[in-house]
Amino acid sequence: MTADRAGSLTVTLCRDFREFGALAGEWDALHRRCATATPFQSHAWLHSWWISYGQEGRLRVLLVRRSGRLIGAAPLMLVHRPMPLLVPMGGAISDFFDILVDEEEAGYAVGALQRGLDRAARHTVVDLREVRPDASAQLLFGRWPGARSRLTDSTCMELPARPLGDLVGRLTGSRGQRLRAKLRRIEALDVEARKITQDGVPAAIGTLLRLHELQWRDRGVNPEHLRARFSDHLVRSVGRMVSDGSAAVTEFRMGGEVVAANLTLQSGQLAGGYMYGADPGLRDRKVDVSTMLLREVSQQASDTGREVLSLLRGAEQYKNHWQPVTVVNQRLLLARPGLEPLLRLRESQVAVRERAVETVKTRFPAARDWHGRLTTLPVIGR
Repeated sequence: MTADRAGSLTVTLCRDFREFGALAGEWDALHRRCATATPFQSHAWLHSWWISYGQEGRLRVLLVRRSGRLIGAAPLMLVHRPMPLLVPMGGAISDFFDILVDEEEAGYAVGALQRGLDRAARHTVVDLREVRPDASAQLLFGRWPGARSRLTDSTCMELPARPLGDLVGRLTGSRGQRLRAKLRRIEALDVEARKITQDGVPAAIGTLLRLHELQWRDRGVNPEHLRARFSDHLVRSVGRMVSDGSAAVTEFRMGGEVVAANLTLQSGQLAGGYMYGADPGLRDRKVDVSTMLLREVSQQASDTGREVLSLLRGAEQYKNHWQPVTVVNQRLLLARPGLEPLLRLRESQVAVRERAVETVKTRFPAARDWHGRLTTLPVIGR
């Protein structure tokens, strides 16, 4: 660790994974004090992700303490391709990035993180993907004294965190009638939703991934979801998150048989269904899986006092049935003034890649929702 003191503020750069692991208690406390924090900034998620995906020597976590108390953090890592970059921990399987700041110390925390990041990015561009419009990272972007650029990233959709009956009540005409008929069909089949305790998480994640593979068979499943490292990550992280209420695993049973399973992640004011699996036989029974899952996830979000039910990344057409609000994540590029040419080069690289992706989507329509499936979801879904 290196340190720089300004009054009672201490800014440090953690490069040692064991030190990061030891931060769990104070990191979790800061996570709870940061209103904009998402589940993907929890210590359980990041620590587990690094075990599965991290590379030795690449960890770069900025920490800000005031009088010894952790009031700010930026979970980053160093990559070398296609150029030296500081990027978020969590990678492509995480839907959102943000820094953590104590609400009561936000001014101190953001200013100290800005100074610390300026030193940490002495020779690199900072490339922060999937930043929500109301994220604390936007405060850091606003105070950045060097070169900067704001680009668009993934499209997300959001609903109020209310029971499904209230959401259906917002809909009029034939659309509302069709969704009410789907709900009656689910109720008639007597589908039982059962939340899984921490001890049952390993088996439930195994069931979820098995059903996920089954539902996407012959339709282009995301290969990452079939890898052991992904399964191991979910078992480790979700086990901890279920214990502290920041995750819920739900199994759906018919006649005693598990026919679907869903993973919901939640923190602060936000909840979102991250991943699901469903037996294809449900389609033969005329069960609308997305409606069945949304009924449970919306109730969970409402019961836990959340305000936003995020359908996470992806603008799949079926999500529009519920008249959600569209929210576009942002990509924030930062660099020292002397590195502005590198930042502009990074902008160009991003633009070239985005054009290539759009070309693929145009020529191969079946690939349109691949990006959405990259990280999950049903209703929510991928």
